[in-house]
Amino acid sequence: MARHGRRAARAMTAAAAVMVTLACGSTDGPRPSSVAMPASGTATVEVGGRQVTVHVPDLYDPARPAPLVVALHGYTSDAKELETYFRLTPESDRRGFIYTYPDGTTDDRGERFWNATDACCAFSGSAPDDSRYLSELIATIQGSYRIDRARVYLIGHSNGGFMAFRMACDHADQVTAIVSLNGATWNDTAQCRPSEPVGVLAVHSSDDETVAFGGGLLGRRVHPSAATTIDQWLGYNRCAGTGRDAPELDLVADLPAAETSVRTDFLLSQVQPAR
Repeated sequence: MARHGRRAARAMTAAAAVMVTLACGSTDGPRPSSVAMPASGTATVEVGGRQVTVHVPDLYDPARPAPLVVALHGYTSDAKELETYFRLTPESDRRGFIYTYPDGTTDDRGERFWNATDACCAFSGSAPDDSRYLSELIATIQGSYRIDRARVYLIGHSNGGFMAFRMACDHADQVTAIVSLNGATWNDTAQCRPSEPVGVLAVHSSDDETVAFGGGLLGRRVHPSAATTIDQWLGYNRCAGTGRDAPELDLVADLPAAETSVRTDFLLSQVQPAR
């Protein structure tokens, strides 16, 4: 799912659709652990028995709340490879957000994964509670730095995109918004009951041969289409109207003209819930 990650992350291969649904309307809690985090720069630490890389930009000021960005790799990939094509560390330095990218666990095939939804991606072996783990990781980061709890973002590629949707379903009180690149939400809609709206940016290639734009199978497990995923989140976020098409984008240099369509759905209310 992720060995084609560099090519896919450039702009999701060929024609991609970008769909945005903003947070439109109004388990047990996480348990932060005591971990020695870096005061500045980049360091890899162990949180909950897993390797997590944390980057603290020079712009970080403990007197001012900073945004937090958590990046999630795809199946068969890992955190280090994710950063080679996302390259969010320079953006952290430029924009001043705390940035962390953890590793998933390893299945009995020797592949790293996130146990995200009914389709992806605990294909063999154990089924860890990654939703709880990532919730506790966010709490740990919040306990180590001054984080703006209204600006906590997850970005995931492929299996990581599925996991970002899972986190929005399970921990809407912690997660402000997500970005999913070639991921999808639950096929079983009963599994997703977000407690409040979560902003969603969904980017999905129409040519992806693994996580199909129109929905399909991962092994024997069904995942919903990109359109169905967005329709579900329009409902969860209580978005009104039919949205608006934005100008197409030219994101892939070796494809002719603008290859990426964009559609935005709007706020039902400008009033955001307190966090």
